[in-house]
Amino acid sequence: MTLSEPFRLAAFLVGIMAFVGLNAAYLVWVERKGAGRFQRRPGPTEVGYAGLLQPIADAVKLMTKQVIVPPGADATLFRLAPVLIMTPAMMCFVALPFGPYLVAAEINLGLLMIFAFGSINVMAVMLGGWSSRNKYAIISAARVVSQNVAYEIPMLLTVVTLLMVTGTANLSEIVRQQEGAFWNWNLFNLAANPLMPLTFIVFFICMLAETNRAPFDMAEAESELVAGAFTEYAGMGFGVFFMAEYANIVVGCALATVLFFGGWQSPIGLFPGVWWFLLKLYLLVFTVVWIRWTFPRTQFYGLLNLSWKILIPLSLATLVLTATAMKIF
Repeated sequence: MTLSEPFRLAAFLVGIMAFVGLNAAYLVWVERKGAGRFQRRPGPTEVGYAGLLQPIADAVKLMTKQVIVPPGADATLFRLAPVLIMTPAMMCFVALPFGPYLVAAEINLGLLMIFAFGSINVMAVMLGGWSSRNKYAIISAARVVSQNVAYEIPMLLTVVTLLMVTGTANLSEIVRQQEGAFWNWNLFNLAANPLMPLTFIVFFICMLAETNRAPFDMAEAESELVAGAFTEYAGMGFGVFFMAEYANIVVGCALATVLFFGGWQSPIGLFPGVWWFLLKLYLLVFTVVWIRWTFPRTQFYGLLNLSWKILIPLSLATLVLTATAMKIF
C-alpha cells in the first residue's frame, strides 16, 4: 500500500457517508413529492422552494428528540440495532463501481461481499423488534426473517445465472464486459439466456422484497403492525433505520445497474462515465417509488407464495436454460 492509499480510502469513506446521507434526505423528498403527484396533491411545499429544505428540517427535528428505551427492553440490543443496520449498508458502497476509476476498493469477490453484508440487515431488524419487547415489533421481526429467507433464494439464483454468463464476481469487470452500445448489456444478452429480461424482472422483484418496499412491506404494514420493528424507536434511532432503508434501495438499484444495464457504459457507445451510472440508478429508484404508490400492499401468505411457487421455479428455469445454452453454443 502506497502512502497515498490511506488518504484515498479516507476520501472515499467521507464521500460514501455524504452520498448516503444526501440520498437518505432527498429520496424522502422525492418519495413525498412523487406520492403527492400520484395522488394529485402538491406534497411538501412550505420549507424552501418546492419544499427542498423539508428534509433538513426533518433531520433537525429528529436530532432534537430524545432516544427513549422502553421499560423492560434490552437496552444494549435496542441501541445496537440501528448501528447494525446502517453499517453494512454503507459497507456495500465500497465495492460498487460508479465509474471506470470511481470505486473505493477493487474487490474480486465484490458481488459476494455485497450479499454477505446485505444479509446482516435481517439480523438488525430482528434484534430491533425482539429487543423492544413489543408484540407488534416481534411479529414484524418474524415476518422480516421469513420474507428475506424466501426472497434471497430466487435473487441468488438470478445472480448465479449472471455469474455463469460473465465468469467473474468482480463488479468492475462485469461492467467492462458490457462495453459498447446497449445491445451489449446483460439485459439484452439473449444468446446466453433468451429469458434474460425475465431474469432481471425476478431480480428486481426480489430487490423490492429484500428492502421491504411496497407492495412487499409486510414487515412495516401500518394497518396491522403500527410501525413494524421500529414501533418503539424515536428520534435518531428511528432516523437511522429510515436512512438504512433508502441506502439499501440505492445499493439494490446500483447492483441492478451494474449487473443488467452496463454500469457506467453509454447506451449509444459514446462518452461513458459516472453520469450514465447515476442516470440509470435514479431511473430505477424512481421506478421503486412509482411501484410503491401504484400497487396495493399484498397479503403476507400471497407474498411468500409468490416466492416459493413462482419466482424460485422461474429463476431455476433460467439458470438451467443458461447452462444448457452455454454448453451447446
